[in-house]
Amino acid sequence: MSQTVARAIDIIGFVSRQGRSLGDVAEHLGVHKSTALRLLQTLEESGFVRRLPEGGYGMGFRLIALGQMALDQVEARSLAHPVLQGLSERSGHTVHLGELVGDQVVYVDKIEGRGSVAMGSRIGLPAKTHTAAVAKVITAHQDAATRARILDGATFHRYTPTTVVDRSELERELDLTRERGWAEDRGEHEDYINCLALPVFDARGRVAHAISVTALSAVAPLPELRAHIDDFRQATIQVSRKLGWRGDPSGQR
Repeated sequence: MSQTVARAIDIIGFVSRQGRSLGDVAEHLGVHKSTALRLLQTLEESGFVRRLPEGGYGMGFRLIALGQMALDQVEARSLAHPVLQGLSERSGHTVHLGELVGDQVVYVDKIEGRGSVAMGSRIGLPAKTHTAAVAKVITAHQDAATRARILDGATFHRYTPTTVVDRSELERELDLTRERGWAEDRGEHEDYINCLALPVFDARGRVAHAISVTALSAVAPLPELRAHIDDFRQATIQVSRKLGWRGDPSGQR
């Protein structure tokens, strides 16, 4: 590592702990004030340090933004995987983790349940916006503009008698989903399976992930899945905590 880069990194750490004067920085580095000033000016221009109102230097706002970006890039799948496994083992059903990627929800993990049968979901493939519970619950928690873009990409193709093919009807269902805290798939893509999905919150309280529990309708009709909603919710709270969420679980219906 070059001396200049090493000194710049040292300065960032030094001023991030508390505000520092030019003299403090020069003394910390063991250099002349003019050398310290040149480094500070470069870091200030890049947004890594900033001048404080009372004088001296502190952590720059670009560092704050980069720190949040780093949090956002935490691999949710690896953090969630053990929780998904535990939920699948307890319930006996197939469990999915969905993630909002651009303007569509993609399956990023899947744990097969006991005695599971073939279904259309595959890791890496998008979930059907108008049928998949995991897509519905994520879409329901987006701002109006993002929700509209996601719905613009929906096909509204009818797969089964229960498929929602009207956008207004789906929007009403999304409002209900957000209010009650979970989404349902009533055999809307494959008529032999039911599904419930709940949101996963990140450190800023946003929803970019969700967990769904999918079961054969002959084995677990929707009323039976709903009876276990508290257990399903505990799993989403566990993952949300891993992602830095500090919200009140009682606020989740």
